[in-house]
Parts: sequence; C-alpha cells; structure tokens
Amino acid sequence: MGEAKPNPLDVARHQLNIAAEHLGLDAGIHEVLKHSKRALIVSCPVKMDDGTVKVFMGCRVQHNDARGPFKGGVRYHPDVTLDEVTALAMWMTWKCAVVDIPYGGAKGGVCCNPKDMTRNELERLTRRYATMILDFIGPYRDVPAPDVYTDEQVMAWIMDTYSLFKGYSVPESVTGKPIILGGFKQREEATSRGVAFCIREAIKHLGMKAKKSTVMVQGFGSVGWNATRILHEEGYKVVAASDSKGGIYKPDGIDPIKVFEHKNKTGSVVGYAGSKWVTNEELLELPCDILVPAALENQITRENAANIKAKIVAEAANGPTTPEADKILNEKGVFVIPDILDNSGGVTSSYFEWVQNLTRERWTGEEANKKLEKMMVKAFDEVYEISKKRQTDMRTAALILGVGRVTEAIQALGLWPS
Repeated sequence: MGEAKPNPLDVARHQLNIAAEHLGLDAGIHEVLKHSKRALIVSCPVKMDDGTVKVFMGCRVQHNDARGPFKGGVRYHPDVTLDEVTALAMWMTWKCAVVDIPYGGAKGGVCCNPKDMTRNELERLTRRYATMILDFIGPYRDVPAPDVYTDEQVMAWIMDTYSLFKGYSVPESVTGKPIILGGFKQREEATSRGVAFCIREAIKHLGMKAKKSTVMVQGFGSVGWNATRILHEEGYKVVAASDSKGGIYKPDGIDPIKVFEHKNKTGSVVGYAGSKWVTNEELLELPCDILVPAALENQITRENAANIKAKIVAEAANGPTTPEADKILNEKGVFVIPDILDNSGGVTSSYFEWVQNLTRERWTGEEANKKLEKMMVKAFDEVYEISKKRQTDMRTAALILGVGRVTEAIQALGLWPS
C-alpha cells in the first residue's frame, strides 16, 4: 500500500505551528491564524447542453485580510475539497506577505471536471458561481484569479458578471483577464519567470552553473511549460517533462517548443521523438540537478523523497512536498525553494495587473519584468538571510517571514471589539 496523502489543511497548520514556535507567537494570534476569517459554501445549479440540470458544489475561503484585500485563484477540479481550498487560502496569505504585496490570502474552487464540459456549460457554471459569491468579492474586498483548469476566459466571465451587477465595467475586480479587457501581458509566464529567478539565485548561493545544470519539470501546464521554455532559453538543459498522461526523458536534452507543439498535436508530451516514456512518479527520481514540481500537491512523499537525486527542488506547484518528505530532503542536503516563495511571481503579477487597472495605467513588458525580478530577488534574499541567521531550511525561513509580517499587521490593527 502507498502512503496515504496528507490532508492539505493539516499540512498548512503544521507549517504554521513551526513558524509560531520560531517566532514565539502569542497564543491568541496563533489561534486567529489557524482559522479562516470566512468560508462560503455554495451550490451552483447549471442547465447542461442536453437540457438536464446539474448541481455543482463550490466554495470561496478568505483566510486573513490584515495586510490588504483577499487575493487568490479559483480552481475547477473534480477533487476540490473545502480543506484543500482552506489550506491554499492560508498559503496565499503567507505568499503575499513573503513577497511583500498588500494582500491577504483567499482561494476558491468548484468540484467539476471541466474536461467533460462544453464551453457553454463552463460559462453558465462560471457565471452562476460568480453570482453566488458576488457579495464577498470586489476590487477592495477579494480579487479572484485563474488557478487549476481556469483561465483568462473564465476570469472574463467573472468580471463581466460582477460588472453587470454593479452597472459599470470593473476590470480591477479580477486578475488574469484577457489583455483586451485590461489583462497583464506578462501574467501567463510570470509564475514561471519567478521560478527561474529563484533558481538563478539558488544556483549562485550553491556555486552551481546554469549552463551545466540539468532540469526536470513535472507538469506541462501553463506554469510547467513556460518554466521549461524560460530555463531552456537561459541555458539550462531540460532532460525530462511530464503531464497528466505521463512523462518523457531525454538525457541529451529536449526542445520545449517542439515538445509544446507535439502536445498540441497529440494531447500529451508522451511520444515526443527520441524520448523514453516514464511515469510521473519515475520522473521525480531520475538523476538531475534541478527538479521543478509544477503539477499538484503531495508529489514528493515519505516513500520517494529518499530517492530524489536533485540538488535543488523548486516548488512551482502549491504543496508538492509533504512534511515527512521535507525532513528527508533536508537531511539529504537538498536545497528546497518553497512554494510560498518560488511560485509567488504569479500573485505578484496579479498585483501589477490590479494596480494598473485601478490607476488605468499600462506598463511595458520590460518595466513589468524588471519590477518582478526586483521583488522576487528581494524576497529570495530575505528568506535566505533568515535561513542562515536561524540555521534553518528555506521553507521554515519563508514561513517565519510571512507569518511574522501578518502577525505585525494584526498587532498594529488590534482586536476590536475586545
């Protein structure tokens, strides 16, 4: 039998406990941070194309807004649970604080399989879901964004639904929109570019060289594909990649553009010319310098962590490493760039889009990338300094930084009525 997957909320609270211990956190504030401010569960009846009515369950969890409006993605997935969404909302709170942007954490989800739904069915579901959470979102309250199996089109539908109820266009009500509606051109690759910045900084500190480093990317969605392309362009040798149907391994390197074209034609990276087929599980244990988990949670576990051969694990996905695996990787001396730092380029670019929408400004791509690089490098350096000062791993250091900043905000606001 394989290892049972841990409950993401248990993992998130365990991580909070670690940070609380390092910070000597006040018991009352610790209790506040363990719980979300608000969780809304909704049922979304949708008329399907065949005329039947199907009810989809959804939710929106808002963890903490001491540092600013709630911010977080909306995912469509058949395995969405309230505990998972609650954990992701908590991680978003720390992530926004680590990169020092004025947001609190939120997350939303609908339990559905978008691969089995038509475009019309997805639109009706999205607009129904947006209507159900309408009173709890908005540019100064809670700003949704894309996540697993949602995209700029889904955000356009949410923006339009919100705007129709308000009676005027409110582009700043969501981020990750189409460019024509005020979207941010660099957003699609911002998470991946942030991952590349973090890997570059880690390589500097570890005395490695980009041009001699081999990379494997688990997950070939938007983040994984763009990370693969950007790292390849910067001189890294990408030797493996995968999607939900399996992976490919090519020790002499793959061309991400050709792999992308192959996937568009066939529906998967599997079968790419000259490559060896591997499972997603096998990919994680292949020899490489840098492993980029860019799929879903709980991929590196107690069962496979000892077999990880990478020197750097850059967590492009949320929660890809279990706490038990974390300990094993640390003991092995693997340098883990934690998710709340490594993939924070996405929420940073969302912040850029929101600011531009609020002010009705437009930045050039060069301006945006420079701002992103500056913020990501600053966050990496701050986390690295804490890890050295406290002699701890990067995840603990990032949690200390993020939880510490949220704690300071709560203390400054006070508790009212007391």
